Amino acid sequence: MEKATVVVVGGGATGVGILRDLAMRGADVLLIEKGDLVNGASSRYHGLLHSGGRYAVKDQEAAKECIEENTILRKIGHSCVEPIGGMFVRLKSDPEAYEADWVEGCRTSGIEATPLTLEEAFRMEPRLSKNVVSAYAVPDAAIDGFRMSCQNVLSAAKYGGRTKTYTELVKIYQKNGEVTGIRVRNTLTGEEYDIECSILVNAAGGWCEKVAQLAGLNVPVQPDKGTLIAFNQRLANHVVNRLHKSSDGDIFVPHGSITILGTTSMSIDDPEDTSTHPDEVEKLLSIGAETFEDLRSYRILRVFAGSRPLYKQPGAEGRGASRGFVILDHAEEGLAGMMTIVGGKFTTYRLMAERITDMICEKLSIHEKCRTAEEPLVEEVSTEAKARAKKYFPSFGLELAATRLGPEAFDRVTKVLAENPEKRELICECENITRAEFEEVAGREECHIINDIRRRTRLGMGTCQGNFCAIRAAGAFYETGKLEAKDSLAQLKGFLQGRWKGIEPILMGRNVRETEMTRALYELSFNIDGGKLE
Repeated sequence: MEKATVVVVGGGATGVGILRDLAMRGADVLLIEKGDLVNGASSRYHGLLHSGGRYAVKDQEAAKECIEENTILRKIGHSCVEPIGGMFVRLKSDPEAYEADWVEGCRTSGIEATPLTLEEAFRMEPRLSKNVVSAYAVPDAAIDGFRMSCQNVLSAAKYGGRTKTYTELVKIYQKNGEVTGIRVRNTLTGEEYDIECSILVNAAGGWCEKVAQLAGLNVPVQPDKGTLIAFNQRLANHVVNRLHKSSDGDIFVPHGSITILGTTSMSIDDPEDTSTHPDEVEKLLSIGAETFEDLRSYRILRVFAGSRPLYKQPGAEGRGASRGFVILDHAEEGLAGMMTIVGGKFTTYRLMAERITDMICEKLSIHEKCRTAEEPLVEEVSTEAKARAKKYFPSFGLELAATRLGPEAFDRVTKVLAENPEKRELICECENITRAEFEEVAGREECHIINDIRRRTRLGMGTCQGNFCAIRAAGAFYETGKLEAKDSLAQLKGFLQGRWKGIEPILMGRNVRETEMTRALYELSFNIDGGKLE
């Protein structure tokens, strides 16, 4: 029987943060995730590294946590953060009284909010609506949730932390009021087996309630769906927030070459519900156009949604529910060794992990202090290594590959590119992914399907949304020897369906023409399932 002292359930930001912290303190820890890493809320959000300004009026404790963690994550996850800065703007239609409360809230919370003249604001953001009446600069940033989470796993592995993806919890064993182990199912093969453990950490986000029910416990979680729109260019140079009470469609976050507009808030029954609807798109566009009046003239890449795991509180739903986090020790309910952590935000994942890890270490008599705020997640690729590799990478691809791969993998890919010029072929032009990088990532033990590679490289997430890289990726993945020929076609279809899901709600204008091009390409050129997109 496999054994671990601590098993963490959930491969989102909080789970991988706990894995890293426990491993660094010397605990024997294993993380299990029923899919791939960060396939839930930790990847389905606007990618904002909060300054705390959004909570400065309503929740100053959360605001303080955000600005402190913002500073820490910039330091330890440098390659995951784009320090673009942020701006809060008040429009003529926004309540003037709120501005004074917000300024005072920022001051009390320790958030540097610098007043801008309108001339400065329009110079920084030329596309802003002329209805802006005041603006402030804040230390917001963009953060790559995929990369940050994967780097936590890599860091944990250096200290013995283990990870099993596509491993679903199906049963919790308990004896005399204590957790003794779990039963899991490999979701790819169907194989079931047991893992012995003495502490079980429920960090399953929106699925926390379902995990708790396996132990006969009740953890009331309200999944709250948020829909977002990705545009194909940077509409803004900075994160732009509306200076009013938090609402739908009032944040624009630039990411690389795109911009994300979000988000909505809708209570749902099932955290698996990531559906979107044209009505939600129209609502976001209508609200967003108040900040950027020419918003509708820009091309929409796709629409996506995720669900926030809000801890249920009497009378509080949607935006009325707290964005803070809760830690539950179920020993108080008669089951020693089981703990749940739920709620919170991506920005505060490291703090959440530290708080629950402190409690776990006390139970295990581990006295090591938390070091996750000081030690970088991964080493950065050196200037010398990048200089040596420059002539082998495509234009604009060097820095992207360096941040995605880290030093060791970057060196391996550089060597392959130098010795095998044919490996310089681009699998994905939008994200500048060479065949050498694709094969490096595809060869990892945790990569089972093309979407696993996507989450680690951004394959298919650029302007063409997989139109041209999908067929190349399926062929290249088959050539790694990890797929049989019959599986390669299924992988291709699955990848295209994933892209289609985000495009279907925006089938209007130019998007219809581009979708027809995709259908024609795969139906007529490759005769794939009649080109049917379901």
